[in-house]
Amino acid sequence: MPSLFEFANPKKFMDLSGSLLPWLVAAAALTLGAGLLLGFTTPPDYQQGDTVRIMFVHVPAAWVAMMAYGVMTVASIFGLVNRHPLADIAARAAAPIGAVFTALGLITGSLWGRPMWGAWWVWDGRLTSFLLLLLIYLAYIALNDAIENETRAARASAVFAIVGAVNLPIIEFSVQWWTTLHQGESILRKGGPTIAPVFLWPLFLMALGYTFLFFVFWTIRIRSEILNRRSRTLLEMRAG
Repeated sequence: MPSLFEFANPKKFMDLSGSLLPWLVAAAALTLGAGLLLGFTTPPDYQQGDTVRIMFVHVPAAWVAMMAYGVMTVASIFGLVNRHPLADIAARAAAPIGAVFTALGLITGSLWGRPMWGAWWVWDGRLTSFLLLLLIYLAYIALNDAIENETRAARASAVFAIVGAVNLPIIEFSVQWWTTLHQGESILRKGGPTIAPVFLWPLFLMALGYTFLFFVFWTIRIRSEILNRRSRTLLEMRAG
C-alpha cells in the first residue's frame, strides 16, 4: 500500500489530484447548493430575525480561515524538517486562499455585528486576533514574494508561518480568556449544540461545502505552481 508521503512526488501528486479534483468540485457544489437552499429557507430567528442567515456565510468562512492556516503550518513543518518536494508549494498555495476566507469572515462578521451589537467593529479578543490572522497571512505572502531565491524564501516563510500559528489558539480561546461581545462555543461543546437543528443543518452543510471549496482551490493552485515550475525549468534548459 503506498505511503502518503509518496504523493509528495510532483508526478504522483498530479496524477492523483487530477483524478480527485472533479469529485472535490462536485462535492463542493452539492454541499454548498444544499446549504444555501436550506439556509435561505430557514425561518427568522426569534432574536436576530433574518440577519441570522449571515451566520451561514460567516461561521464557515471563519472555520476555513483557521483551517487553512493549520494546513499551511503543517506543510511548512514538513518543508523544514522532511524537505518534501511539494511541502513548500502546498504552504504557499494555501496562504492567499486563507487570506480571502479571513477577509470574508471579517466582512460578514461586521455586517452581522452592526444589527446585533450596534457597531460595525469592536476591539475585543476574538475580532482583534482574527484581524491579526489576516495580517499574518498578508505578511507571509509579502515575505515569500520579497525573497527571490525560492529555497531561502520557502525556509523564511515556513519559520514565519510556524511562529504565526500561536495566534490560532488565541482566536479559539479568546472568548474564554477575555471579556468579549463575541459569543462562546455553541456547537462543539459539552452538553451538545445550543443551535436549533433548523439552523444547525444548513450551517453544517455550508461548513462542509466551504471546506471542499478550499481543497478545490488549494489543489488547483498547487497544480498550477507545479506546471509553472516545469515550464521555467524547460525554458532555462533551452536557454542554456
